[in-house]
Amino acid sequence: MGEGTSSRRPWGALEAELLAVLQAADGPLSPGEAAARLDGRAGYSTVVTALTRLHAKGTLNRERRGRAYIYSPVLDAAGTAARRMRQLLEREQDRDAVLMRFVDELSPQDEALFRRLLADDGPA
Repeated sequence: MGEGTSSRRPWGALEAELLAVLQAADGPLSPGEAAARLDGRAGYSTVVTALTRLHAKGTLNRERRGRAYIYSPVLDAAGTAARRMRQLLEREQDRDAVLMRFVDELSPQDEALFRRLLADDGPA
């Protein structure tokens, strides 16, 4: 391996993969089921740790199934993206400038949708 590279992925990357796996699932998954869907990219104990961290952050629901826990996402993929956008916006001092730049960066179709949603107070 070259300098500065590692076979380990950052925690955020594993957590994002697990969240995507859970969002794509038909229902809650156990750590073993989630690990299996990662096709060996993370070991069982690593998956358990990551799921526990995601639950502690409020990203996952957790319930008992027998002696183990099963996990499901609190939000769907769109809700997760919206939450991240809101969290980023809340960190900025000049929110007006950030929102204006955001709208300026949108495609014409997305800008039209955004304006329609604001005018209609939500999706139809």
